[in-house]
Amino acid sequence: MDAFDVAVIGAGAIGTSVAYHLCEKGLSVALIDRGDIACGSSSHCDAVALICDKQPGIDTVMGQASIDLYGELSKRFEYDFEYDPKGCLYVCETDAEYEAAEKYVSEQVANGCDMRMAGNEELCEMEPYIAKDLKGGIYTPGTGAIAVSPYKVCYAFVEEAKKLNLRVYTYCKIRKILLNEKTNAVEGIETDQGIIRSNKVINCAGAWAPDVGEMAGLEIPIQPRKGMNLVSEQTERICFHKILEFGYMMSKFDNINFKRNVSPLVEEYNVAFNIEYTKANNLLVGGYRGFRGFDIRSEIEAMKAISERALRFFPCLKDIKCIRSYAGVRPFVKDHLPIVSDVDSVPGFYIAAGHEGDGICFSPITGKLMAQIVTGEETDFDISRLDYARFAG
Repeated sequence: MDAFDVAVIGAGAIGTSVAYHLCEKGLSVALIDRGDIACGSSSHCDAVALICDKQPGIDTVMGQASIDLYGELSKRFEYDFEYDPKGCLYVCETDAEYEAAEKYVSEQVANGCDMRMAGNEELCEMEPYIAKDLKGGIYTPGTGAIAVSPYKVCYAFVEEAKKLNLRVYTYCKIRKILLNEKTNAVEGIETDQGIIRSNKVINCAGAWAPDVGEMAGLEIPIQPRKGMNLVSEQTERICFHKILEFGYMMSKFDNINFKRNVSPLVEEYNVAFNIEYTKANNLLVGGYRGFRGFDIRSEIEAMKAISERALRFFPCLKDIKCIRSYAGVRPFVKDHLPIVSDVDSVPGFYIAAGHEGDGICFSPITGKLMAQIVTGEETDFDISRLDYARFAG
């Protein structure tokens, strides 16, 4: 029977970061996953952390804090997670999008963000292969737009935490959250590998967090939202930044009030173009957001829609082969903010989940914030909007 200060459920980008930051504070930590490290959403996503796809406020504050922390960790960690401050272009197809982007940039710059508008001529100079009729876009330098390896981020946190006081339980199935009959407080976890004793359990199970919450008598309002990317053959460079269309905002959030001139297929599959290179010079081309439960099979019609939209922005892609596609689920919350808090009704139970497509981006700061919550410290900034209690009643 093993005992720990804290037990963390879920060994993806969020859980591994939480485990590391707790170990950094001197706590003994058990990290538990029903599969292997990074086997869920973190191995089925893209590889960037951005602020230009965030709404002003807590969303952007977390994004920038996390990007800054990635920079610090890249210097401190021995394990290389392929940190690359590559910069980002958020391109606008129409005058209406460009005007909306200008307003967005003005607000973000007023809040201290490093980004600016780039017109058509500058855009074509920065990206010689891009469609020539685009209006321009938002440019964010590497201070607010980086690339990392999702797999290696998770392994970096784990390997660094192992130097401290982390024990990893992979392929470990949770059977029950043990609660005190009188106080309803957490006492441990029953698994198929035995009982893990701890009076603090953190649910970092992402899209599967509701299943863990149910074991503690909680309803956690997270849904799986499917995302999909295409992977090209290795190519010579045709783009030099992470590039998204401004319509990505509309595909991600439901309060963006402009309509794109797209085909019925693109609209049906909620496709918004984005593209980036991997370290091996393959292109990742996306992306699609849809609700398909936990089905992560590639969908041929979605692949067609992604390809159609990609050719609009980079016509030269017609000469590049797509060698495969992959899909994964993202933990969706209806207000587009993660849950990062304790739970009043179950003392000792915490949640760090619901980051949707920002799990990689928010990984470092979520781990730091959750470690502060667990140890009773003041958090770096106000995260009251992330409290689980917002869903009560």
